[in-house]
Amino acid sequence: MSVDTVTTRPTTAAEVADLVRRAQQESLPITVVAGGHGVWSYGPGDGLRIELGELSSIEIDGLALDGEDALVHIGSGAVWGDVAAALGADGLAISSGDTASVGVGGLTVGGGIGWMVRAWGLAVDQLVGAEVVTAAGEVVEASADENADLFWAIRGGGGNFGIVTRFDFRAHPLDGVVLGEHVIGGDAASAMRAMRDVMRDAPRELTVTYMDVPAMDPSAPAGARITAVWADAETERLREVMAPITAVDGVESEYTTPAYREILQEMPDAPDGAEPPGFLGGNGLFVELDDALIDRLVAFRVAYPVSVVFLRSLGGAFGDVPQEETPFPGRDANWFIMAGAFDVPGVVDDDMRARILADWAGISAARVAEYGNFVPVERSDGAAGMHAAEAYERLRAIKREWDPQNLFARNHNIAP
Repeated sequence: MSVDTVTTRPTTAAEVADLVRRAQQESLPITVVAGGHGVWSYGPGDGLRIELGELSSIEIDGLALDGEDALVHIGSGAVWGDVAAALGADGLAISSGDTASVGVGGLTVGGGIGWMVRAWGLAVDQLVGAEVVTAAGEVVEASADENADLFWAIRGGGGNFGIVTRFDFRAHPLDGVVLGEHVIGGDAASAMRAMRDVMRDAPRELTVTYMDVPAMDPSAPAGARITAVWADAETERLREVMAPITAVDGVESEYTTPAYREILQEMPDAPDGAEPPGFLGGNGLFVELDDALIDRLVAFRVAYPVSVVFLRSLGGAFGDVPQEETPFPGRDANWFIMAGAFDVPGVVDDDMRARILADWAGISAARVAEYGNFVPVERSDGAAGMHAAEAYERLRAIKREWDPQNLFARNHNIAP
């Protein structure tokens, strides 16, 4: 029997625990929302909806970690734009997502790829502890020394194991950043090849993205561009490293030195609360970006006017972490790639829909794993493909221990 939606906004971990116990007693499905970013914020329409936006504190601990790093406590409902602004006032930063409105909770438990992924790794690579509300309605601490299995699972296993109400991160000194924008007015394949070649030996201070979007996409200016972020205030050094890209015919570049908070993307709200159109395609972690894959990506964007192609460089600190240390897959990957098309009524018909999906299948054949944070719908059937086989089985065992009834099922579900 279906139930109405009950929306709650707890202000403490104890209140979250009370809500979880209520859900257990009344057999209510639970939907957990952190920052409320993107299509996941809509959620299913029944059961108990727990919105964590009131748990948004950002506290810098006086304790130093490993010299200059600082310990920072952040509520799960905080958003990364606020985190960047608060830490930036003290010359600190955390490797997070690249969108200001994304919630700390959702991004972190899924891994967290952002502008500092090559300098400092994923968001979970900087996590040293957490406060978690379990399926039993208990509030526990998780770290390498306490409930270590739970701590391992929440660093990439998603929201399957409890509701994280506080994260303890290492924050790093950051003197400044250089932002390089490279608008591609010529051959996109040549620019992408130059980008790939630069990143093969690039210093880990550098992370780049390639984006080619249609005019209808509010996430970026229309057309193709390569964006580079250098984790220091050395403008001339970034110019030197990016010279092979700026030398490509038709590429126009501009370099600025914004605050770290200013490089985080601002996503507009959907008009009148409308849900965005469906997305045909997907994403993956790829070890190599070879010429054949580049050609496929460029051809995909040309073939479908409402398509998007996006790449982000990995490697560096991301690849330093041993695969078994977290459930996050593909530590040998050097590129995150997303390609797909908006399923716009009147523009995409059944024939085009089939061709888009077939082309994406060809692109994705070489991926080593899928990144769950960029999958816009709950995918219990795809959760195994978001983890290596050994990690997935370990996650299932930890799920059996911490949530044997699968209370936390509205996610990329890992069944106990």
